[in-house]
Amino acid sequence: MKNARFALNAANARWGSLYDALYGSNVIEQKGKLKAGAEYNKLRGREVVKYCRQFLDDNFPLSGASHNDVTLYQIYYQQLTAVLKNGDYVSLENPKQFVAYNGSKHAPTEVLLKNNGLHINICIQPGSIVGAMDEAGVEDVRVEGALTTIMDCEDSVAAVDTEDKIDVYRNWLGLMTGTLSTDFVKGGKTINRTLKRDRVFTSKDSGSYYVRRRSLMFIRNVGHLMSIDTIQDQQGNNIPEGILDAVVTSLIASIDLKRMDKRAANSKTGSIYIVKPKMHGPEEVQFTCDLFSRVEQMLKLEANTIKIGIMDEERRTTVNLKECIRVAKTRCVFINTGFLDRTGDEIHTSMLAGAFLPKDDIKKQAWIAAYENQNVDIGLACGLSGKAQIGKGMWPKPDELADMMAIKTEHPMAGANTAWVPSPTAALLHALHYHQIDVFAKQNELKTRKQASLQDILSIPLLPVNSALSAEAIEKELENNAQGILGYVVRWIDQGIGCSKVPDVNNIGLMEDRATLRISSQHIANWLLHGLCSKEQVEAVFARMAEVVDKQNESDPSYKAMATSLQTSIAYQAALDLVLKGVEQPSGYTEPLLHAHRLTAKQA
Repeated sequence: MKNARFALNAANARWGSLYDALYGSNVIEQKGKLKAGAEYNKLRGREVVKYCRQFLDDNFPLSGASHNDVTLYQIYYQQLTAVLKNGDYVSLENPKQFVAYNGSKHAPTEVLLKNNGLHINICIQPGSIVGAMDEAGVEDVRVEGALTTIMDCEDSVAAVDTEDKIDVYRNWLGLMTGTLSTDFVKGGKTINRTLKRDRVFTSKDSGSYYVRRRSLMFIRNVGHLMSIDTIQDQQGNNIPEGILDAVVTSLIASIDLKRMDKRAANSKTGSIYIVKPKMHGPEEVQFTCDLFSRVEQMLKLEANTIKIGIMDEERRTTVNLKECIRVAKTRCVFINTGFLDRTGDEIHTSMLAGAFLPKDDIKKQAWIAAYENQNVDIGLACGLSGKAQIGKGMWPKPDELADMMAIKTEHPMAGANTAWVPSPTAALLHALHYHQIDVFAKQNELKTRKQASLQDILSIPLLPVNSALSAEAIEKELENNAQGILGYVVRWIDQGIGCSKVPDVNNIGLMEDRATLRISSQHIANWLLHGLCSKEQVEAVFARMAEVVDKQNESDPSYKAMATSLQTSIAYQAALDLVLKGVEQPSGYTEPLLHAHRLTAKQA
C-alpha cells in the first residue's frame, strides 16, 4: 500500500489480456524462433493464439467444431453462433455460457462468456493489427483474473513511522474514493495509471449487463505486536499500530459505504473487509472482533459491517481453527494457509525441542500436508463454501509461470477458492485453472473425506535423534538462508522496499517478504542454538554472501554495498541481528529489529 502504482495494478488485476500474459511469460517457451524480442515475433504470436484457441475449445466448446475453424462470431436468437470455414453454423455445447456482447448482433466487437463463475471476453477487431491476422478477426481474449485483492499494510510494506503510515493511508483513501492516480515512465513514455471503471455490455436478452473491472479490495492491517509513534498516550507511549490501522482504514473505507452508485463501490453489500494476520488462537481473534465492534460504534456503522479474514499462519491458530472461526462467525469472510509464516512460527514455538530439518525437508513432513488439509476440512465443516474464501499460499517465482501453470492446479484441487499470486499476469494465468476445475464441486467432494490428523499437525519437523548432517550440507543450507536474508533486508533497510523479487543463490527471482525472512532467520537461529553451526561460522557465511548479494544488485544505482563495510552497513547488521537475536524475538517476528534498523537508516 505504500506504492501507488502497485496498488493500482493490483486493483485493476480483475481483467487483463491473455494474449499479453502468454506472449510476455515463459508459458510459451522463450527459446529459438519463439523468443520474444524488441520487435513483434509473429511465430510467437501464433503460438499464443493457438494456446488461447485450445483454452476456448477446452472450456467453451462448440458443438462438433473447434474455435480454430471459426471465421465469424454472431448473435442469433439469443445464442452465440459461430460461422465455420466450411460455411456451417454451430453454437456452444453449453449455450448458457454466452451471457453478453457489444457491437451489433451480426458483427459483435466483444463476446462475453462465463464458466465456473468467471468471465472471459473475446475481443473482435478485424481492422486492428492483430485482428487482421486472424480469420475470425479476434485481436485478444481478455480474462477475468483477480476477483479479490488484498491491499497490504503489513508483510509487504516497509512502514516504520508516521511519514510512512501517511503514505499507506493516503493510497488507501485514493482507492476508496476512486481518485488514486500515478504517473511513471515505461519504454521512454510517461504512463498515467488510474482505477478501471466498470463497463456495460448488452445481455443476450437485450438488457444491460454490468461487468466489474476492479478487484474487490480487502485491506490487511498489521498484527497485534507492533506499536507506532503516530499517536501516543499521556505518558508518551506509542499506541498499538494494529488499533490505529483498524480505526483509520475503516474510517477511510466508510467513505465507500456511502456511495450512491453501488456499481462504483468497492463493496456492493456495504461491508469493509480487513485481513488480520499474526493472531495466535481464539483469544486474539476475539480481541480483534471486540476491536472491530468498538470501531463500528466509534464510526456509527452497523454491527458486523467490518468483516475479518483470519490468517491461519500461527501454530495455536491452526490447532484451534474451528474455535477461531466460531468466535468470528458473524464476520469471517476468509481463512487461508501460508507455509512460510506457519513454518516460522513452528520453529519458534518449538525452538527448544531440538534442531529442525533443512528447509526443503520440512516441507516434506506429515505436519504440513495435515495443516493444509485441515484448514480446508474445518472451513468446509463450518459452512464457508459459497460464503467465504478458503485460500492457499503464494506462488513465489514470478518469472517461472510455466511451472505455475503445471503445478498450481493443486490449489483448486485442494478446495481453495482463492490463492495468492505475485503479479497481475500470474492472476490471469492462474484463473485458467478455475475454468478447468469447478472448485465448488471439488469442495462438495472434499466434505466427505476424513478430517486431517491433529496428531500429524502436532508432530514437530525435527532432525531425527542420532542423525547428523554433513558439514557440506550445513554450509550449503546456511548459505541459502543467509543469501535470502541479506538480499531482502538490504532493500528493506536501505531503500524501504517491503516486498520484491530477490534473486536466490541460483539467481532465480523469488518473491520475498517478511514471512520468508522469518523462516530463514529462525532456521539459522535454531541451528545455532542446538550447535549445528557456530556464531563464527554464521558470521563468515554472511560476510561471504554479502559479496554475492552486492554483485546481484550492482546494476542498481541506489544500492549501497555491504561487503566493503560490514561493520558500518546498517542493513548488514540488521540481517545478522535477525539471526543472532532470533531466539529472543517475540514469536520469531522480524518487525521489531527491521523497524529499529530502518528508523536508524532513515535518520542517518
